[in-house]
Amino acid sequence: MNKYLSKNVIVPFDFSEMSIEALKSAIEMVDSQDKVIVVHVTPYPAANDPAMLWGSYTEDNIAANLRKSFEEMCEEKEVPSGLKFVTAFGDPGSSVTQIAKEHNASLIVISSHGRSGISRMLLGSVAERVVRLSPCPVLVLRGDEAAT
Repeated sequence: MNKYLSKNVIVPFDFSEMSIEALKSAIEMVDSQDKVIVVHVTPYPAANDPAMLWGSYTEDNIAANLRKSFEEMCEEKEVPSGLKFVTAFGDPGSSVTQIAKEHNASLIVISSHGRSGISRMLLGSVAERVVRLSPCPVLVLRGDEAAT
């Protein structure tokens, strides 16, 4: 595949094998891995979580732990190290598209489990929401639902 993208590429990342493959695909598409921005969106911790009440569980702690897990995964899965890793809190679809706007992205590369029908209605579809809200083109890499 030719490396042709010179602007930022956003890769929503949930630590699944499919998102690792999407990340590897995005790295192949850019002229420099500095253009790849990996985004992990996590829900806000519950307000009644004891760690939140005691103040030992902060967004900074969560982001640092996620970054450490990402770096370990990169080493284990032979993904280049040093990629920009952004942690956001809240709705994944909205957060990913907002980050794409902030970073003037030329593309979002996202994996999808390929669910349909009732399972999509019950679980929602982050990929579908990103496609609807995105300020730039979205490449959806579908996986085999039976393999997930």
